[in-house]
Amino acid sequence: MSGSGSAANPYVVSADVPCTSVRSCLSGGNGISFNTATGVIAARLSGQAGNNVSIGPDGGLLVPTAGGQVLTGCGLSGNGTAASPVKANTQAWPYPCSVDTFGGVVACDSQGRLRSEPRGMVSFTNYGESRDYNDVPIPAAQNTVLDTFSVNITNPDSCRAAKVFTEREIDVWMVLPAGAGGGTGQGSDEMFYMRNTGSGSIVGVHAQGTKFLTESFTLGPGATAPISLSATGGRGSGGAYYYSIVFLLRAMIISL
Repeated sequence: MSGSGSAANPYVVSADVPCTSVRSCLSGGNGISFNTATGVIAARLSGQAGNNVSIGPDGGLLVPTAGGQVLTGCGLSGNGTAASPVKANTQAWPYPCSVDTFGGVVACDSQGRLRSEPRGMVSFTNYGESRDYNDVPIPAAQNTVLDTFSVNITNPDSCRAAKVFTEREIDVWMVLPAGAGGGTGQGSDEMFYMRNTGSGSIVGVHAQGTKFLTESFTLGPGATAPISLSATGGRGSGGAYYYSIVFLLRAMIISL
């Protein structure tokens, strides 16, 4: 210590403390590396896998480009920061209808993969049957039911309801003696009529009438429903009779 303590000559303490004396007062905390032997203080880098922090060529801490970001692939954008969060890489809705009303669904499956809505399905089914009869007279009343055929239609789609379109054919085989007449059809629609104006019988008279219909019902996912079709006859006269009916039904089942 030197000086007299006055304003012009204040006390001055002169001390030369060696580094080894100071090091015992220092310690390294979290993120700090302190070497007590050399006195070097440095950043302490974690050795845990996935750490991207390193010492750059200029001696500073370095996070490589994208090293501290979230790498995104197809369908994702953003780097995970507050300014650029990771989000779905969507596009503008290009249709005039509302996306809230008509937009589809994207869902996550049991393995964490994104899935779109189920694909639409179109299936085709064909049924046919032939029945023989013991010379049954054609009824006089028009559109009288001769026989009814019924089949079950199943929607193969376990996800979506389906619309059913059917093509139906009825073919009634008749015999018309001389002067006889008779008509055939489907349901309430007589589609064929013939009268024999000759002097001998006409055997094997028939006309294969067909209709394409949109069924009135919607078939639920995996559901089964019966479809019935009646073969009709009428205006029978002069001993006209039928002996065979052929039924055909083709169904197209569409789920979209």
